[in-house]
Amino acid sequence: MFGKKIQLKRAWALVAIMFVVSIVLAACGEKPSAQPAASASAAPQESAKSDAPRTIKHAMGETAVPAQPKRVVILTNEGTEALIALGVKPVGAVESYYGNPWFDHIKADMQGVTTVGGESQPNLELIASLKPDLIIGNKMRHEKVYDQLKAIAPTVYSETLRGEWKSNFALYAEALNKKAEGDKIIANFDKRIDDFKSKAGDKLKEKIAVVRFMGGKTRFYYGNMFTGVIFKQIGFPRSDPKSDEKSFEDITKERLTELDAADRVFYFTYELGDGKGTKQEQEWMNDPLWKNLKVVKDNKLVKVNDATWNTAGGVKAANLMLDDLYKIYDVKP
Repeated sequence: MFGKKIQLKRAWALVAIMFVVSIVLAACGEKPSAQPAASASAAPQESAKSDAPRTIKHAMGETAVPAQPKRVVILTNEGTEALIALGVKPVGAVESYYGNPWFDHIKADMQGVTTVGGESQPNLELIASLKPDLIIGNKMRHEKVYDQLKAIAPTVYSETLRGEWKSNFALYAEALNKKAEGDKIIANFDKRIDDFKSKAGDKLKEKIAVVRFMGGKTRFYYGNMFTGVIFKQIGFPRSDPKSDEKSFEDITKERLTELDAADRVFYFTYELGDGKGTKQEQEWMNDPLWKNLKVVKDNKLVKVNDATWNTAGGVKAANLMLDDLYKIYDVKP
C-alpha cells in the first residue's frame, strides 16, 4: 500500500514537471514570432517617412517637393548641366542658347529630352503637357511666370545667373534629394582646383582679363561672372583692381588700351549662326588699337569656347574650363 502511494506521488510529480516544461517551451516559442511583428510595423513608418514631401527654401519662398522627383523640367542652361551631373535626365529642358538644340558638350546626354522653349521665354503649355512633378527655374529669368508654373507643379527657383553656379547647383541637388551626390561633385571640382593651384606655381601671378565679342557689342567680363568666379577660386589676379566689384561692361574701342595692364587676355565670341558675333570679333581684332596690345605682341591672347567659358555656366562647363586652363598653362593633371 505504501509502495502504491509512492508511485502515485511520482506520477503526479512527473505530470507537474511536464506541465512546467510545456509552459516554458510555449513561452520560448512566442518570442521569435513577436520580433518580426515589431519590424513589420516599423517598416511602413520608415517608408512613409522617406516618401514624405520635403520643404525646400528658395528664391521665391518655400515649396513642398516630392521625396524623389521623377519628371523634372529645368528652365536654365546651367541647371541642365546640374541635372546631368547628378544623373537626372529631365523630361523637359529649355534649349541651349545655341547648338540646335543643345550645346555640343551636353548633346549626348540630352537625347530624347523635350525642348520647352528658350531660357528667356519657356513654353508654359508645353511644360504642362509633360506632367512634371518638379519644375526648376530662376528668379532673374522667370519671376513673372512663377505663379503660372507653380500651378503646374511644385516649382523651385534659384536667385540669379551671374557667377553663383555653386550655390545654384547646391539648391538643385537639394530639390532633387541628391545632396550627398552634389556635395561630392563640388568636392571633386574643388580638389581639381587645388591640384591646379599646387602645380601652376608662379604662373598664378599672371594678371588676366576677359573679353567677349557679341553681335554689335564688345564687353569686359569681371570677377562676378562665371569665368571670374573660377579665376578667383584659383587665385589669378585681375588686371582691373576693381574686378571683384563688377560683372561686365560694354566698352568702346578706346578702352582697349586698358588691356595693356594684363599679362594674358582670354576672349570668346557669342555667335548664333548669323555671323554677327564673328563680324564683331574680326572688326575689333583688325583695329590698330587691338594689334598694338602688349598681349597680342607677346602671344598671350587666348581664344576660348563661349559656351563652356560663359554661356552654359554650369558644373560641366566649369570642369571643361578647368581642362582648358591645364592645357593653356601647360600643367599636367
